[in-house]
Order: sequence, then structure tokens, then C-alpha cells
Amino acid sequence: MPLAFFITLFVFSIFKVLREYERGVIFFLGRFQKVKGPGLIIVIPLIQQMVRVDLRTIVMDVPTQDVISRDNVSVKVNAVVYFKVVDPEKAIIQVEDFLAATSQLSQTTLRSVLGQHELDDMLAERDQLNGDIQSILDKQTNAWGIKVSNVEIKHVDLDESMIRAIAQQAEAERTRRAKVIHALGENEASEQLLSAAKTLAKQPQALQLRYLQTLTEIAGDKSSTIIFPIPMDFMQGLKQILDNKVTK
Repeated sequence: MPLAFFITLFVFSIFKVLREYERGVIFFLGRFQKVKGPGLIIVIPLIQQMVRVDLRTIVMDVPTQDVISRDNVSVKVNAVVYFKVVDPEKAIIQVEDFLAATSQLSQTTLRSVLGQHELDDMLAERDQLNGDIQSILDKQTNAWGIKVSNVEIKHVDLDESMIRAIAQQAEAERTRRAKVIHALGENEASEQLLSAAKTLAKQPQALQLRYLQTLTEIAGDKSSTIIFPIPMDFMQGLKQILDNKVTK
């Protein structure tokens, strides 16, 4: 009975079942033999050893890193990295622990890439920075049989003093834009007034009508202003007399 029990246990230990997303890296007497799976496989105890490898996409949270930007601003940044094993043989043989190695490489790459950019780029150009980090990680982890598919910067935390400085900068920028828009409006208005003056100068009757319209607007129902209209012809005649005296 004991012998039958051990034989049965030995037979059952030979068979291994690997799920669809799993692969088994088989070593024969310590030497790499092949990658098996998925499904039912045979592993001979004591002679063969199997290491399971998960092929699903792994979501790794990169711990918060202290980064000093190119314009000497200290920020705290964390990110998330999406990667998966595409070559189980390299993931087991070429690196001791591919999860720890990828995590450490992600942290150093995050600090290195963001340290080359200014704070405004970190806040406004996240897509480009994500692509740069992903490209560098994917190139370096390729030797480990790992494919980095995506990197996303989650948070860029600033000190309270820096937040106030950014708010003041934004307020100053809005004030500058308001002044520029006001100046442009004044410029356009002066050009329109100059064009209107030229048009009225060509037609004196139009100037007389504009004069009468102005009197109508001033003499409203609730206005206490007293208007003494002077004919435009009288003003023209007075101007000619003054011009003649100046000439003499």
C-alpha cells in the first residue's frame, strides 16, 4: 500500500496544467530545455524543473519620485507602467527578477526623463513625456523579453509656494492679454474714426446731418443741458475770415 501510494503520487506529480495565459520554462538537470504550454504538460520530478510565467499585461505603479526639473523646480511625480512578458525564456534566464528590475528601471527612467524638461513641459506635454519614457523602457527591457506597451504620468505634485507662484503668473498673463486686446481695440477704433472723418470731409452735408443727430441725442427728455446750435456755414465763414487775417 505505501508503495502504491507513492507511485500514484509520482504519476500525478508528472502532469501539470498551464492556463491559456501561462507558460512553463522547463529546465532539464539545470539546463534550459524548452518553453511548454498552455494545457496539459509532463514534467518529470527531480530531473526536470518548471518555472511558471504569466503572459498577461502587468500594471505596475511607480512609487512617487522626487524630481528636479531643468528650471530647478522640485516636484513629486508618480506614474503607472503597463508591460507584459513576450519571451518567457529571456524573462527567466536573462534577469533574476523581471518584476523588480522593471520597477527599478521605471523609477530611474522617470527621474531622468522628467529632469531634462521644465515644469511647464511636465504640466502641458504629458503625452510626449509618456511616449519618451515608454520608448526608453521598451528598448532596455527588450533584452529581458518584456514589452512595455504604455506609460502614464498620474500626478505632478507641487509645493504650496509654487502653486501660488503659478497662479500669480497666470493672473499676470491674463492681465497682459487684456491690455493687449484693449490696445488693439483702440487702434482699430482710431482707424475707423480716421476713415469716417475722411468720408465726412468729402461730403459737408453728411457732417451737418451728423451734427444734427448729435444734438438730438444730447437733448433727451430728462436732460437739463441747454444747446445753442450754430450753423455750420457760419463756422465755415468765420474760419475763412480768420484765415484771411492771418494771411495779411
